[in-house]
Amino acid sequence: MTTPYWTRPEPPYYVAVFTITPSGTDPDGYAETNERMVELAEAQPGYLGRESATLPDGSDLVVIYYADDESIRTWKRNPEHVVAQRLGRQKWLGRYRVEIARVERAYEFAASSDADAARVGQE
Repeated sequence: MTTPYWTRPEPPYYVAVFTITPSGTDPDGYAETNERMVELAEAQPGYLGRESATLPDGSDLVVIYYADDESIRTWKRNPEHVVAQRLGRQKWLGRYRVEIARVERAYEFAASSDADAARVGQE
């Protein structure tokens, strides 16, 4: 079975969790700016990956993975990103929350077959 998750490094690593509620006004330029920010972020040293989902209330949940805290701080100071942050507050975002966390440990489960799932229950 393939998994939708990308392969993460062994902890520790860092995550920046964004919960974003669009303002619903003045959407011009938002999509293009967002695409550019993703492009820039992916090229930045320390960037590991990104996952996102749209929540039932229409807000977006974005989790970005970084090798270390300094990579997050460097990204926050990127000149193009600083402009995008300002425009987001002025034009596109009704509300946002950012949470930064260090991942100390991680584990997962993935059932690959009925036989594997049955064995796990017997362990």
